[in-house]
Amino acid sequence: MSSILQRVGGWTASHAKRVLAGWLLLMIALGGIVAATGMNLATTYKVTGTESMEGLAVMAKRLPQAAGASEQVLFSTGGDIEGQRAAIESFIGKARKIEGVSTVTDPFAQQTRTVSRDGHHALILVQTDSSVGEAAGEPGPKAKAVSKELTQLASATQKSSPDLTVQRGANIGNSTSIGMSATELLGLVIAAIVLIVTLGSVVAAGAPLLTAATGVAIGMLGMLVAANFIDINSSTPVLAVMIGLAVGIDYALFIISRAREYLAEGVKPKEAAARANATAGSAVLFAGGTVIVALCGLAVARIPFLTVMGLSAAAMVAVAVLVAVTAVPALLGLLGGRLAPAKRKARKSRARGWVHFVTRVPALTFLGVVAIIGFLAVPLDQVRLALPTNGNEPVGTVQRDTYDAISRAYGQGYNSPIVVVADIKKSGNPLVQVTETAGAIGKLDGVDKVSLATPSPDGSFAFIQIIPKKGQADPATTKLVKEIRDAAPGLEKRFGLENVMVTGHTAVAIDIAAKLSSAILPFGIVVIGLSIVLLLIVFRSVAIPIIASLGYLLSLAAGMGAVFGWGWAADLLNVSKVGAVISFLPVIVMGVLFGLAMDYQVFLVSRMREVWLRTGHAKLAVREGFESSAKVVTAAAVIMIGVFAAFIPHGMPAVKPIALALTVGV
Repeated sequence: MSSILQRVGGWTASHAKRVLAGWLLLMIALGGIVAATGMNLATTYKVTGTESMEGLAVMAKRLPQAAGASEQVLFSTGGDIEGQRAAIESFIGKARKIEGVSTVTDPFAQQTRTVSRDGHHALILVQTDSSVGEAAGEPGPKAKAVSKELTQLASATQKSSPDLTVQRGANIGNSTSIGMSATELLGLVIAAIVLIVTLGSVVAAGAPLLTAATGVAIGMLGMLVAANFIDINSSTPVLAVMIGLAVGIDYALFIISRAREYLAEGVKPKEAAARANATAGSAVLFAGGTVIVALCGLAVARIPFLTVMGLSAAAMVAVAVLVAVTAVPALLGLLGGRLAPAKRKARKSRARGWVHFVTRVPALTFLGVVAIIGFLAVPLDQVRLALPTNGNEPVGTVQRDTYDAISRAYGQGYNSPIVVVADIKKSGNPLVQVTETAGAIGKLDGVDKVSLATPSPDGSFAFIQIIPKKGQADPATTKLVKEIRDAAPGLEKRFGLENVMVTGHTAVAIDIAAKLSSAILPFGIVVIGLSIVLLLIVFRSVAIPIIASLGYLLSLAAGMGAVFGWGWAADLLNVSKVGAVISFLPVIVMGVLFGLAMDYQVFLVSRMREVWLRTGHAKLAVREGFESSAKVVTAAAVIMIGVFAAFIPHGMPAVKPIALALTVGV
């Protein structure tokens, strides 16, 4: 492989303008397609083969009036909410006339009463039909129009009644834009500073940034083109950009650093590019391959959206590798001697002092590291899996403010309603059937109240919405969903029902969390087993794979434990919720961190092995190999941390915890 990469590096360095122009033309072509087709990204997470998703599909066919998106609207006042009844009823009447709105509940009616215990709040549910968008699918074309009218109506109601505050949940018409801000550019600034310090040259520092940006742009545009044909969630491109940017800069840095070593020895630029591609390029190819295989391994979970996430991120890494082994040598050939390092006086390396210190008593160093990282991993067992809710949105957003206000006024369960649907056998009074069924369900532990119970217009389908006492991520709510499902056969027999199913967003989130939890162990076995096999093949050593796997597992646990379990620095890092993380975080982080852990292991140990093959002296090989690669590997790690950390402050709820776990993990 090294001989092939050497020939590729030599050819691209000799035809630099042609190679770089080819990448540029590809970027322009993909950009033109995206400009013509737009960004067709999904907003939700679907899992096939679960009762909750099947229930949503059945509900869309049998009760389309309740199959669209929904949101809650909270009315609050400092006095008695009854005094604002006329304004609230006016809002309800006008909201019911909006095209696409199927139901608006009355908070003062006996069956749907939702006046808070202190009498200061009233809560209504606005339900759209399937024409506005399915509850677990992409919003329909009417969603934005409905959202706009609801916003105008809320504003007009509040203006006409100054003592009344109206807060929308804002779920209807939720945007599918890619959640990236200027804050993420801070990672590039950090990377630029690190590169300038490491390479000592603005020109040399700019090359990795240029090639990484090229790879990310092509990968992102390719993903948006693919979104026209397959379902790609809106958080997937952000995740892929974060990973692609980090590895793209690192891979370019490794090749350029090695080329500069050759240039310092007097090797001609094109030959230096070819040799660097053969040596560092081989390590890049192997390291990138491990990341790609790990990300593709997410398919082991057999969850479609997670598979797409993994494949998308893997494609981004593949582009980063291809750019690194083609565009980087081309730049090396184009820039020539300008990348050669300046001559400096020899001085004692900090890396030399460090490696002598940590290898003086290796067992003590090993135990110390395990103890420290192991301590950070302790709270991992306190972290639960859940899907993002409006409670995960940044403080100050409409969604988060309404979520918090509802939680304070009513309890967290009001933000996590559970839906029960069933077929009704022929009977004289379907309304009585549904009401009695709702009454039985309402007596279960964990139920706060039944907020809505109604048969379909033709009397053949039951729709029951219950409010749990706890929120979506609370174990008590998971237990309640299980209890309802366990009670289903008895309910069917007692009330003449068929096909009782628990569904709705809360049940979908619980089912996804359960399925992903069951996928962690087999995925972990595949990833760790793969790492052991790959490192055995490369280094023909048993110790190296074991050490690498142990370090990987400890880093993984620490990356998810301290902040999300104990809440350390949660406010500083703008982490909105602790105690629960997005369901697919462990699997995604396992895949990505595995690849990165193998990257650093390969780059460090491969240099040690080169010395060992030359000298046969183990301790000398460790020290010289570390000293020769520590500066670059440390710089690469700092760049990774900087890029990942930049996605924490204002990142999407689905991406922020992943960025944080990767930052700590690296």
